[in-house]
Amino acid sequence: MLAIIGGTGLTQLSSLEVLRREVARTPYGEPSGALTFGRLCEREVVFLARHGYGHTIPPHRVNYRANLWALQDAGAKSIVSVASVGGIRPDCAPGALVVPDQILDYTWGRVGTFFDDIETPVRHIDFTHPYDETIRRAILAAAQAAGEPIIDGGVYATTQGPRLETAAEIDRFERDGADMVGMTGMPEAALARELDVPYAAIAVVANYAAGRRASAAGIRFERVEEVLQDAMTRVRKVLVQLCGQA
Repeated sequence: MLAIIGGTGLTQLSSLEVLRREVARTPYGEPSGALTFGRLCEREVVFLARHGYGHTIPPHRVNYRANLWALQDAGAKSIVSVASVGGIRPDCAPGALVVPDQILDYTWGRVGTFFDDIETPVRHIDFTHPYDETIRRAILAAAQAAGEPIIDGGVYATTQGPRLETAAEIDRFERDGADMVGMTGMPEAALARELDVPYAAIAVVANYAAGRRASAAGIRFERVEEVLQDAMTRVRKVLVQLCGQA
C-alpha cells in the first residue's frame, strides 16, 4: 500500500475512492489527523494531511513520529510526501515540481528519532541518500507519462518555521548548496528511514525564496495561493499516474 502525505495545498485527493477513515493511536501520541484509506487507479492508498485537515498544525508542531508510525502500522510499504517550498535555484520557479535527491537540516528542537529512549538500543541509519531512488524514478516516470514537467534532483533545505526566512538566510543556504527551502522535510525523511519504509518527495515551488527575483522585496502571499492551487492540480495528475503504473 502506498502512503501519501499531503502538505500545504494538498489536504485531500479528489480522485481518491475513499473506503474508510481511521483514527490512529501510536506510542508517540496522535498523528495529524485520521488516516484516509481508499483506492487510486485500483491501487490501495492511505492519505494523511501533514498539517491536519484544517491546516491548523504549524511545521514545528507536527508530530512526525506519530505520523510515520501510524502509516507504517497501517501497512504502508512506501511513502510519497508532497511539500511546498520556496525556490532558490533559478529554474525552481513558482509552480515548478521538483523531486529532490538530497536534504539539509536546519531545524532545532524537533524529536527526530524513534531511538530516544535510554532503554532502547540505538540504531544508526545510513542517510547518505535520504530519498529512495526507486520511488524517485517512479515519480519522474509518472510525471513524464502524465505530460507534467518535473525537475529531477535538488537539495531541500529544511528550516524551523513557521516564519519564512530572511534574505541573508537564503544566501547562506545557497552557499551551502540548497536549491529550495521548506519546513517539513526533516525529521520526516529520517524517521521513514528508521522504519525502513521507502520514502521520496514531490516538492512544489510556491514562490521564489526571500530576496530572490519576484520575492526581492517580500513574499506575496496572495500569489502563493494561486500558484499552489494550480500546481496541486498537476501533482494530483502525477499521483494518479503513479498509482496507475504500479
